[in-house]
Amino acid sequence: MLDGRYELAEGLLWDELTKHLFFCDILGKQIHAMHWDTKEVTTWDFPKVVGSFGLCKDGRLIVAMKDEIILFNTVTKIYEVIAKIEPDNPRTRLNDGKVGPDGAFWVGTMDDISPRTPIASLYRVAPDGNVTQIATEIRTSNGLAWSPDTKTMYHSDTGSGEVFAYDFDRDFGAVTNQRKFAQLDNTVGRPDGATTDTDGNYWSAGVSAGNVNCFAPDGQLLQSIAMPVPRPTIPCFAGPNLSTLVVASLRPHGDDKLLKEFPKSGGIFAMDVEHKGLPTYRFG
Repeated sequence: MLDGRYELAEGLLWDELTKHLFFCDILGKQIHAMHWDTKEVTTWDFPKVVGSFGLCKDGRLIVAMKDEIILFNTVTKIYEVIAKIEPDNPRTRLNDGKVGPDGAFWVGTMDDISPRTPIASLYRVAPDGNVTQIATEIRTSNGLAWSPDTKTMYHSDTGSGEVFAYDFDRDFGAVTNQRKFAQLDNTVGRPDGATTDTDGNYWSAGVSAGNVNCFAPDGQLLQSIAMPVPRPTIPCFAGPNLSTLVVASLRPHGDDKLLKEFPKSGGIFAMDVEHKGLPTYRFG
């Protein structure tokens, strides 16, 4: 779909109002927006790594930038910092994040130094900028998604291979009853970014296995889709009918053999599937 060969493409989301597919290049410190029909790409540059981002009700973007949460105006390119997260910890940075059904931005951190240790956390950033710590002892926070009825929230730790489910209270932006949804290894595909469909299935990028895994609401693995690159990072349903599954990927630097074998690593890929996605929530 897009042979961008980005360093670390992530954060895919669909804006149904403007027909743009958004994604970030974490290490490239950029956010991109591709118009669905024309394939024209608009790019914004940032001073720090961009772990994730979301759409705002007022038209801005909420961006997780290294250790800051900012609101970014895509027209003026002016941003304001509304929160700082773990600014005094040089080992961690903000990673996967999404706006939830409650209008808050849910975002986690990761240990940015290998071997990764469980020093990261998951947070909720309210529209007023108030930050609440939700979960701790995480290596790489990832895989945020919500069930169609908004009563279940999913969250994963790429480092441990665990995917968790929580009871989610949309009115209060609260989670309870944490339980293990799936335990994934390198063969099945360690859990990276994720999304859900209208049937309640959970789609997880198997970043270590070159596939995208689809799980039923009860945690059963329904199917595994092989990707043309070894390191997919996140799936997303996009397009006018939310029926196109789009998958981002990263370039496996330091592995020249793998890069030579898969030169399109870092690209964005699309496929038609027999499932439909859910609308994107907006911050505010």
